[in-house]
Amino acid sequence: MQELTHYIDGKHVKGTSGRFADVYNPATGEVQAKVPLATQEELAKAVDSAAKAQEGWANTNPQRRARVLMEFVRLVNRDMEKLAEALSREHGKTIPDAKGDVQRGLEVVEFCIGAPHLLKGEYTASASRGIDIYSMRQPLGVVAGITPFNFPAMIPMWKMGPALACGNAMILKPSERDPSVPLMLAELMTEAGLPDGVLQVINGDKDSVDAILDNETIQAVGFVGSTPIAQYIYARGCENGKRVQCFGGAKNHMIIMPDADLDQAADALVGAGFGAAGERCMAISVAVPVGDETADRLMEKLVPRVEKLKVGPYTAGEDVDYGPVVTAAAKENIARLVQTGIDQGAKLLVDGRDFKLQGYEDGFFVGPHLFDHATTDMDIYKTEIFGPVLTTVRAQDYEEALAMATDHEYGNGVAIFTRDGDAARDFADRVNVGMVGINFPIPVPLAYHTFGGWKKSGFGDLNQHGPDAFKFYTKTKTVTARWPSGIKDGGDFNIPVME
Repeated sequence: MQELTHYIDGKHVKGTSGRFADVYNPATGEVQAKVPLATQEELAKAVDSAAKAQEGWANTNPQRRARVLMEFVRLVNRDMEKLAEALSREHGKTIPDAKGDVQRGLEVVEFCIGAPHLLKGEYTASASRGIDIYSMRQPLGVVAGITPFNFPAMIPMWKMGPALACGNAMILKPSERDPSVPLMLAELMTEAGLPDGVLQVINGDKDSVDAILDNETIQAVGFVGSTPIAQYIYARGCENGKRVQCFGGAKNHMIIMPDADLDQAADALVGAGFGAAGERCMAISVAVPVGDETADRLMEKLVPRVEKLKVGPYTAGEDVDYGPVVTAAAKENIARLVQTGIDQGAKLLVDGRDFKLQGYEDGFFVGPHLFDHATTDMDIYKTEIFGPVLTTVRAQDYEEALAMATDHEYGNGVAIFTRDGDAARDFADRVNVGMVGINFPIPVPLAYHTFGGWKKSGFGDLNQHGPDAFKFYTKTKTVTARWPSGIKDGGDFNIPVME
């Protein structure tokens, strides 16, 4: 069985803790590798080495740092097939979805190639007599990224791209469920010319997370995962004086207005609700048709689409719609929540509970589920299921639909499907959610905008990627300068003011 490693100082390093986590093939249920779980001492040594490497990297001019990222983009494109296959093997995504995972990460790195422009400061000449004021953006030092299982390529690149472009060193702690792709990305960074030690990949569990949060050298932590862990990391990191950015769970609604194109809406719901087996923080998990007539017409179109979904392993070809969920525990949790929906009175129109795939009986496959007539007090509405389950909650009018998305404790993404421009503009303006789609089901912004949810979906002042990332991974220093004129005026004991 393969034994994975850490990636420290530009090379693979075996773990020394004696503790390992199993890495499964979700399609078969078999353990395919073991990943070492770092000790706090291993983490501390990697941080110390990163701190030494960071000094030289910070003193490398931004354009030369950008060239390393440019070469990294080329190498990732060269190895796209290899990365996608490794990602699918450990996560369970289809190959096209795995390539999308890699591509959306690459787009952020491509944006970061423009770092020289984004790192420019400000300058005011002659702010007062003989006085100039200017600011500069400087790296924080050593920063950390703690990334989730569901996007093992995209989220690490969302973290490492801007952090490295700004001149920081990064400690990356990927999910222990699918760690191979982050290790491969670190290899490609070294091949691209990144100095040894500037990017360290440390595999681990809660012990490693706590070690990151308590390490005095690490200046900032970025996290993506569940809300309870996001709250924990945010609180402990802030308590230790770090800059912290955490993104948690979601319950994304899609409002379908009576004037919407229902074929378009049904297609969008199927793709956004069941793609990647629903294991996306931006997945649409709640459909909100406005009016019973709209709901009835939508269900007529939605049910056959959901029933026709093809579920299978990534090796079954590119016509597979989605693969298994990541672990047996995830599968059991989805089944438990589906049963609560039935018990609490929702109507299960498409029942995937008895789904079996011949030859893959031990895999973590979950059939598609479609609920109708759910209510906002049910567990399937309130809880992030993170599986192939679409819940329909009928609204009697627009205001009720708007209130559902606005009042839910999560505020990651939301969408509205309508032909009415006034309704769309009003919705975008009033809904209390961080990312909004108009006739667009998964409104993940492109790399040059920022990604971030509200309420219990996001903790911290700044979002991921886009301009916010360069603010998060730098600190601003402001200099007030006066050059001697040759005239000595003596000491001034009053606070200086503009003259």
